Amino acid sequence: MNQHDFTITDSELNFFKTFGYLSFPQLMADRITAIQDAFETVWEERGGGHNGKPHEGTARSCIVPFIDQSEELSSLLDDPRILGIANALLGDDFNYMGSDGNFYVGDTGWHSDGGHKLEDPMHIKIAFYLDPLTRDTGALRVIPGSHLFGDQYADALSKQAGKSQDFWEIHGKEVPATVFETTPGDLVLFNHNTKHAAFGGGARRRMFTMNLCQRYPDDKLDKLQAYIAGSARFWIDRKYGEKMIGTATPERWVHLEQVRANDGHLAELSRQAQERMGEPSRG
Repeated sequence: MNQHDFTITDSELNFFKTFGYLSFPQLMADRITAIQDAFETVWEERGGGHNGKPHEGTARSCIVPFIDQSEELSSLLDDPRILGIANALLGDDFNYMGSDGNFYVGDTGWHSDGGHKLEDPMHIKIAFYLDPLTRDTGALRVIPGSHLFGDQYADALSKQAGKSQDFWEIHGKEVPATVFETTPGDLVLFNHNTKHAAFGGGARRRMFTMNLCQRYPDDKLDKLQAYIAGSARFWIDRKYGEKMIGTATPERWVHLEQVRANDGHLAELSRQAQERMGEPSRG
């Protein structure tokens, strides 16, 4: 498929609404080598691991914002395939909400990335996995339908999935789920509310994400500002990096302008976070 012709089908849109995730095998195959190279370059320029120090393989290393550190990776926000997905799910005026780049270590238990109500603007995460992963070596797994907060099933999972041993006497990896055994070039995305996890794997699993959301209405800008405030734990003064802003076209700016206009409080919150934290957050 020509990348400029990419669209989400009605069936895929309905699937996402019902189950809370989508996957597109090899959708980004034509760019994956450049993406992998840019990923490694960003880490090399930032000391190799967390907070400018080498990655020791004992804990997750994280950079936020991530794609903003590279012109190549920032341009993913201009890619017709990313735009096709985001426009279909979130609307043509969606917001780019930042990115994280990671070296993952060991298991990541069941959790959601958000607690958004159904009436709130929807948030999604697009994940790029840069190493082949199987169910036993750190592949992403999701629980279908777990994104529908307010539903009895989804609410029960919110209380119990992270404590599967206590509630069901099974390990987290035995919780019924869809597992994405990915190869580089695959794209996986999910609603922020969707329960997800990963089990097994080595000490340097490479992945990064793009977070996107529907534009916030004017009467909910306080919620947007509160969401942005959560980024203070990463010790950043603005939500976006210089290369993301510096290379932005008018078309890209549509997806930056609302957050850029509402992150003025972040610098002071970041300063406060640095006073009480020993290092920026690892996730």
